[in-house]
Amino acid sequence: MPHIRIEYTGEAGAAMQPLCEALLDALSAHDAIPNPASIKIRALPVQYAVMGSEAQGFAHAQFALLPGRSEAVKSELAQLILSTMRAHLPQIANLSVDVEDLSPSYAKDVL
Repeated sequence: MPHIRIEYTGEAGAAMQPLCEALLDALSAHDAIPNPASIKIRALPVQYAVMGSEAQGFAHAQFALLPGRSEAVKSELAQLILSTMRAHLPQIANLSVDVEDLSPSYAKDVL
């Protein structure tokens, strides 16, 4: 926890590693993330997509974290992720972020 999954179209691919590193830095500095070592970020290319009637690139971040943060904090984190994405993906027309709480049954095992 937290997890970020970024789905993106091909033209964003070259910027994904620097974006992931910038997101790690930005979230690590935020008070709502008490254990930055627990942040997991991955980017997945989308082979097929349709965005309205015109071909457009996109990147969408799904941000999942343990329950307990206020809507204001979740909104602040979403804006932080979105602004970091915009800084690294200026050529991508559509950027979005969704924040979700992990389910109470979330489990993990770390060696």
